[in-house]
Parts: sequence; structure tokens; C-alpha cells
Amino acid sequence: MIITEEQYLMHYGILRKSGRYPWGSGETQEERNRTFLGMVEELRAKGMSESAIARGFGLTTTQLRAAKSIAVTEKRAADIAFAQRLKDKNYSNVAIGQRMGINESSVRALLAPGKAAKADILGAVTGMLKDQVAEKGMLDIGTGVERHVGVSSTKLATAIAQLKEQGYTVHYVKVEQLGTGQQTTLKVLAGPDVKYGDVYRNRSNIRQITEHTIDGGHTFLGIDPPLSVSSKRVGIRYAEDGGTNADGVIYVRPGVKDLSLGGSRYAQVRIAVDGTHYLKGMAIYKDDLPQGVDLVFNTNKSNSGNKLDAMKKMKDDPDNPFGAIVRQIHTVDPQTGKKQLSSALNIVNEAGDWQKWSKTLSSQMLSKQTPTLAKTQLAMTYERKARELEEIMSLTNPSVRRTLLQSYSDDLDSAAVHLKAAALPRQGSHVILPVESLKANEIYAPNYRDGERVVLIRYPHGGIFEIPELVVNNRHPEAKRLLGRAPDAVGINPKTAERLSGADFDGDTVLVIPNNHGKVKTEPALEGLKNFDPKVSYPSYPGMKPMSARTKGFEMGDVSNLITDMTIRGATQTELARAVRHSMVVIDAEKHVLNWKQSALDNGIAQLKAKYQGSARAGASTLISRASSRADVAERKARSASEGGPIDTKTGQKVYTPTGNNWVNAKGETVFKTQRSTKLAEVNDAHKLSSGTPIERIYADHSNSLKALANKARLASLATKSIPYSASARTAYANEVASLSAKLNIALRNAPLERQAQVLGNAILAQKKAANPDLEPSEIKKLRAQALKEARLRTGAHKERIDITDREWSAIQAGAISASKLQSILANSDLDHIKKLATPKRELLMTSLMRQRAQNMYDNGYTQADIADALGVSVSTLKTAL
Repeated sequence: MIITEEQYLMHYGILRKSGRYPWGSGETQEERNRTFLGMVEELRAKGMSESAIARGFGLTTTQLRAAKSIAVTEKRAADIAFAQRLKDKNYSNVAIGQRMGINESSVRALLAPGKAAKADILGAVTGMLKDQVAEKGMLDIGTGVERHVGVSSTKLATAIAQLKEQGYTVHYVKVEQLGTGQQTTLKVLAGPDVKYGDVYRNRSNIRQITEHTIDGGHTFLGIDPPLSVSSKRVGIRYAEDGGTNADGVIYVRPGVKDLSLGGSRYAQVRIAVDGTHYLKGMAIYKDDLPQGVDLVFNTNKSNSGNKLDAMKKMKDDPDNPFGAIVRQIHTVDPQTGKKQLSSALNIVNEAGDWQKWSKTLSSQMLSKQTPTLAKTQLAMTYERKARELEEIMSLTNPSVRRTLLQSYSDDLDSAAVHLKAAALPRQGSHVILPVESLKANEIYAPNYRDGERVVLIRYPHGGIFEIPELVVNNRHPEAKRLLGRAPDAVGINPKTAERLSGADFDGDTVLVIPNNHGKVKTEPALEGLKNFDPKVSYPSYPGMKPMSARTKGFEMGDVSNLITDMTIRGATQTELARAVRHSMVVIDAEKHVLNWKQSALDNGIAQLKAKYQGSARAGASTLISRASSRADVAERKARSASEGGPIDTKTGQKVYTPTGNNWVNAKGETVFKTQRSTKLAEVNDAHKLSSGTPIERIYADHSNSLKALANKARLASLATKSIPYSASARTAYANEVASLSAKLNIALRNAPLERQAQVLGNAILAQKKAANPDLEPSEIKKLRAQALKEARLRTGAHKERIDITDREWSAIQAGAISASKLQSILANSDLDHIKKLATPKRELLMTSLMRQRAQNMYDNGYTQADIADALGVSVSTLKTAL
């Protein structure tokens, strides 16, 4: 049905300030409201849907609802005022009803105490927004703000619509999510005549209607001025003293009050010295330190006569003196009751952190192994994903099933690009520490069985010739004394670190993989690498321009891709040695000012690139190296519901439409905006990126299989309907419904705080970059994380997950929660917990007797591997129990 011009003439003025007819012309406001509402009801009675009515009026459904709400509110206020005037003239309720054309009970309702105040809520909200704009300039009015204001989302939207009619402006501004690099869109209310450009340029000033303090006594990045240790308390073990064997290790005297590791035995730390320098490395307690010092720093540098030369200079930035995200140790002063910084050890990672790292096998590692191993681990990955889809499809609650299908398909899209494979049994990430008295073929690894063989893999690695195979020796006295029952550290001989592509001991990590059956292939170190020292072979020359961190990042990525492509395409060991030698020079070129350009010439890198990548200036040439490389595409958005929705109903693929956003460059040319993607994400068939080798075919088939599984899940989500809503269930579970609503309210209140944190974090980052224009990408990445962490602390942004009880889950299953509210609840819940609720399983856990026996064995010095074997459980189950 098309609304005629005559019909339109009847209601013009509602949500209209421009166009053919002037705002406010014609009838009185009250008459226009009545006519407009009557027209909407008449159209609805004729069978038109709300969306069709909105299209007929040239409005969105949101604008139509706002217009109806404004009209209803204003009509009610006019009715109340008119009834009260008649009452003041001593009209009876019956007479008032006759005059107004309503029954006597409706008159009583209009005259009820508080009715006028209730009718004026819209006016109160509108007035509050005006006051806030006058005070703060620009307001975030996005999702969740209504929960801070204390009104419904409809009421807030209506108030905003009224303000727009009065000339106030609403803009949509994007700011970068510091944690992900994606964009967050802020809906902003500003005063009359404020242009989008003004809002965008001043986006750091976008404020909350109700906001937490943004100073709180914190520094910009939330780091207290570090406690500084006197250099007199620091001993240096130089290269000539054997420091190279433990390069990066900081031995700490136990029991010293201001040198606490906060309950850990070892940690990656930063320690300020003399207020000008700092130590960077792995701190570990050691009893037999030389008299007179509390710290001993091991370095591969020679003694210059000034111990500060062995350290790093602190950055000229009190908010970020170490250029790293650190956790500081505080205690409560018993005299004042205030928290104060108590340790000079600023912790980057501590015991237990490394074991939480991802347990997968990267394509960079697995593609250099046998095709059989790669195929096996990738098949295991696919089988797990396929089994997970079956589990999701078996869920009885359709809303939960649809939510999990959407999350599952997004995860698969990512997995199809990053190409990570299932871990091998009992593999884990561990930080390495030196035990000089261990044999070169031994390792102290308390999470593994004494006497078993394990391999160590460090990223990046050039090939299987950089994978040492060692025998576990958990009886070694010095290692036991130094590391004890370390949850995620291993002790190795320093010569083993040399094999690990030149690893040192300042926090470098390895994958430890049991290899009793020889599944992971290794080779002896390349002859061409023996006794090769990049610092000796390629020193700088007078006037040479040092390599920048930015150049190092590019060159290291380039040579790493070259080594991967050469390995996959069958390069000889002599050729590989050339490329690896160059990579060793590049990785040290910035730090030690090496002549990396000469290394590229001497090792014939251009010729190797021409042979294995197509030309001397070419880049990645195989699927493994090209998969996650950058691809810029036209800026786009998910296809809208009116255009068919974001999912192709036949294929299950995501569908996008271009935004058309553009800008004009200095030449007057229109340039359309782009966004970053990856090459593998942008092709439907992974074989298009392959050079045709057997290992690439295995990975391409795997990627295609994951994408097909993701599409299958998306199609299933489209076919999944919501659980029917039950009014009787809502009554029966009234307490649970109220509890879930309260929990959801708390969770959603975080949304505007998180947006404010992103705005504040971007402002902090911008100030830091302006003050330090030479910051490198790696430093900016750390700053992003620090700025966001501190901004969240200042704004009070904190993700509150909804913890659903069994009784509340019963209410959900019974249909006591509406579909839209349930979607919000699920979006703010732990999906793993939701999945357990939807698929109840009896988990096989350790009994209390087993836990007690495990604790007794642990207290008596047994390693975790020994205890797990004795009890017949996995090490991970044991760790959970302990």
C-alpha cells in the first residue's frame, strides 16, 4: 500500500522539519498527534505491518516508533491537562468524560495522583539530555546508556528523536578497538549545527551521561613510579666470567624484602637501577650469591668498567619506563591501611603464565615435518571441529544452539586462515632457564616422565635442524634445587639454547613435545651454521645507518617466509644455511648494529628469492607463507536484512556490501576507503594460493574443509527458530526471570563504559605517540594494551559475565524469557558454561581420596608427571585438582 499525498498532508509535522511542507503548519499539535496515531492504527487494521507503514511514511521503524511514542506522550499530557482544567472548574468526572468523549473510569485514571508526573517522564529525559549536552558537549548515547539513565531504550530513543526535531544532531563515529584493531561505532548526541567533522576531530571528548572519574590519582598507564635498586646491590657476571651461558638470567637472593617475586619461584621481570637504567630478564631465586649483592645479572657483554653499560636505559617516560606491560607487587601498610608498592621486581610473566598459552601446532612448524604427521594432526583438528558441530546441533534449546552456531562458524573462519593443527599428546609451552651442569642432551622437565625423550621447538625456527631432541633428567640435584617443581619452566644446557635459533634466557619459550616414537623429525645442525657468529662476521662500518626496528620487522618477516618457501619447495641444506645465516644477522642487526645488507649480498638472498619465490623482489609464494599475509579490500559491511541478510541462504557464506565511504586526496581524486583482511580469507578455494607441493595440498584441503563446515553451521543457524515464549512459564519462574533481568542489566551497563574506555585509551595513545614520534610498531602495540588497561580501570569498564543457575536455566528451557532478551543474556554469558548446561555430562574427576594422595605426594617432592602416572590421570587433570 502506498500512502497518498493527501494522507501525508494530514500528518506532516510529525518528525519533519524540512521538505515540501513547513514544520508545525496546519492543525494544532494535539490534533496532529491524534490524527497521526489514528492513521497508524487504521493502516495496521488494514493488515499493514509496522515496517510497511514506516516505509510508507518514509521513516525507519525506529523513527516510526519514536514518532508514535512522542505523539502518545504529548496526547496523554494534553488529556491530563484538559481533564484537570475541567475538574478545577468543578466538573464532575461524568461530565468531564462526556466533554472528552471517554468513560468515567478513564477520567479517574487521568486524574490519578502521579499521572501527570508519569506523563512528563519524556520531558524530564529530554531536559536531562539537553543539560548534559550543554555541560559536556558530546554524549555517547549508544547501547546500554539507558541502563545508566534508568529509563527504557524506547523512552531514551524517543527523547533523542524529540531533540533531533529541535535541531540537535546525532552522529556515528568510529574509534579503534585498542585490543583487536577493529572499529567500535559510537552513537553521539551533539548540539544544534554541530557537524560530523567537528565530532570526529574531537572524538576524544565524547563523554558519558553518567561517568566515573577519569583521573583517580593514576598515571596515564597505571604504573606506579618503580622502586629503584642501587647499582651497589647488583653484581654483573660478564661474558668473560661465564655470563653468556646464562645470558638474561637475574639471580635473586631469597628473603630480601624489596625483591619479592610475589609467591613465584621465577618470573620475567624489569628492575629499575639507580633511577636511570633497568635490568630485563628472567629472575629466579638462588641461595649462593656473592656476599654484598642481592642481584646477579648474567650478560653476554664484556666488562667496560661501568656496570650500568650492561643494562638498558630507562625510557624518558614516567608512565612507561620499561616499555612493557608489568604487574607490580603491592602490600598494605599496617600503619596507614593504604596499599603501597613493595617490590622492585616488576613482573611481565610469572610461574604458571606460560602453561596457559595455546596448545596447537603452527603451520610454520608442521609444514616442515612429514606430510603424514601434518595430515594426521590436521585431520584430528577437523574431526574435533566436526564433533563439536554435532554436539551443538544436539542441544535442545534452539536459542542457545543458534548462538553457539554463530560463534562456532566465526571461529572456524579464523581457523581456516591461521591453519593451526591439533597439539601432540602432552605438549606444552615452557620458559627456558640454564642449568650449566646438565649434559647437552639432557633436560630438567618436571612435567614430563624421567627418562623419556622430548623435542624442543622455538618460534621462529628455520627447519628441523633447529629442533634438539633431549632426554628428561628430573633427578639432577642442581636443577631440582634451582627450579623445584616448576609448573612451566624447563632447565637446559646453554649449548642447547644455541641450537634453538640462538635463544637466550631472558624469557624465551619453547614447545616441549614428548617424542618417544620419533613422530617429530629432527636433523643435526647445518654444517653451514657451525661456528657462525653474526656479530663477528658482519660488524658495522663507520657512517653506516643502523637498522630501525621497523625495517627489522619487515626484513625478518621476509626472510622467514623465504625459509618456509624454500623448505616446502625442497631447497638443499647448503641453500637453507645461506638463508638461515642471513636471518641470524637480521635478527641481531638492530640490537648490535650489524651490516645486514652485506649479509644479503654474501648469502645470495636475491638469487634464492628468484629461485624459490619467483623474482628477487617477490614475497611469499606458498600457501603456508601467504595464508595470513595482508590483503586490503574495499571497506564493507554485512548485508542488511532488507537486502537479504548477512548470510547467503544457499551457500552459507557471509555476504557483504560496500560502504562506499571515500575521501578526496591532494590531487582531487576520490579514493574509496579500504580495510585489512588476509589473502586466505578472501579466496573461496585455498588451492589458488598454493604452488602445488604435496604439503600445500594437504593444508589447502584442510582450509577448504573448515570453511565448508563454517558455511554448514551458518545455514543451520538460519534454520533454527527461537524457543516459544510462555507467559505461564514467566509467571511460574517469576523470581528467576527477575534475577536474570537484574544480571543482564549489570552486564549491559558495561557497554557505554567500555566505549568510554576505548575513547580514553585512544586519547592516551595519541598523546604518547605525539610525545614520542619515533615509536616503533612493537612499542605502539604494547602502548595500546597498556592504555586500554588503564582506561578500563579509570572508567570502571569491566565485563560482567552472567552466571546462570540451574533453576534459571530451567526457566529459560521453559520459555519464560523472550527471544530477544535471551539473545542478550547468551551474548553476555560464558558460552562454555551455557554449553554444559545445555548438554549435561558427568565429568570424570579425581575423588577426594585421590586428591589427598596427590597432595601428599606433591608435598613429599614428587613431580607432577610422577603423581599423574601413579594415579592414572593426565597431568592437566592433576593440575586442576591441585
